[in-house]
Amino acid sequence: MINDLPVISILLALVSALVMSFAATPLVKIFAEKIGAMDVPNEARRIHDHPIPRMGGLAIFLGFILSVVLFADITKPVQGILFGAIVIVAVGAIDDIVNLPAWIKFIVQIVAAGIAVAHGVVIENLMNPFFWSDVDHLALHFLSIPVSIVWIVAITNSVNFIDGLDGLAVGVSAIDSVTMLVIAMIVADGNVAIILAALAGACVGFMPYNLNPARIFMGDTGALLLGYILATVSVLGLFKFYAVISFAVPLLILAVPLFDTVFAFFRRIAKGQNPMTADRGHFHHRLLNLGLSQKHAVAILYSISAVLGLSAVVITTSGELKMLILVVAVTLACIIGVFAMRGVINGNGGNHHSSPEKTEDDKPD
Repeated sequence: MINDLPVISILLALVSALVMSFAATPLVKIFAEKIGAMDVPNEARRIHDHPIPRMGGLAIFLGFILSVVLFADITKPVQGILFGAIVIVAVGAIDDIVNLPAWIKFIVQIVAAGIAVAHGVVIENLMNPFFWSDVDHLALHFLSIPVSIVWIVAITNSVNFIDGLDGLAVGVSAIDSVTMLVIAMIVADGNVAIILAALAGACVGFMPYNLNPARIFMGDTGALLLGYILATVSVLGLFKFYAVISFAVPLLILAVPLFDTVFAFFRRIAKGQNPMTADRGHFHHRLLNLGLSQKHAVAILYSISAVLGLSAVVITTSGELKMLILVVAVTLACIIGVFAMRGVINGNGGNHHSSPEKTEDDKPD
């Protein structure tokens, strides 16, 4: 099946997005400084110690959209994703300048999700959870539209929620997009593979500027964009192959941001707080509280995303390839354990409150 894929176009999409994102980031940084899109550490929950420009997501957007336009087949669903992405980037850029209320961003996310759904980006089937049944999938029918919108909005917000340490959200998004890219290649969906290659390349191109210590933050412009693209492309790709891909696959791939979001909502509601109010209870904060440095915390969450991604790929494969992936996953899991223990014992970065390292702002969710 891989032989039928436009491999050259996939590679070109990845490399082009990477180069464009990497080249555009310094220009976006200058632009953000001039218009005052700066992240000022004026709240106790913010860890960095001096103003840092945000809105770096514009560079990711430019690399992604130009690469998709150049190499992908712009079908009606792809048009919907791109139109919705423009809406998401617009509200994210405005928020990076003037800090919009959460409810405005939420409404715009629903609108962007609706645009994609109206263009055919719809979850029509889900895996049948009743394994004893002869039916392998369930048709959603009239529920397909609300379920699709809820999924897209939830994933869009989940990536924004984990955008709390330098390089965390963009790195996890890169890993997730690469995982989806591998699955798209396994099921021979060339167009989806090109879109995911463009997203992965745009993320990787931005990462050198965003890794600790970050020179620029991607802001809501980037975090909302990455969540939106991952959500919509997962619908366009993963959910379309219900006979091959179960509902567990997108959940595994997006588990780190998704479960962090779910836990955050329940935690805040249990405390009587507004679930959209930011706090210091996210996974990355808990890792810092264990004594890990910021770099260790990010590396561990990268590794967890990679292991879960490999597990998702395992579900779509069989035979010797599945065994090889399982071995790699187990090896990575062992490395994570050793890495985490070493960080705690050595106290690299120790108490994160006294660390001079800068970290991505944990913005209002």
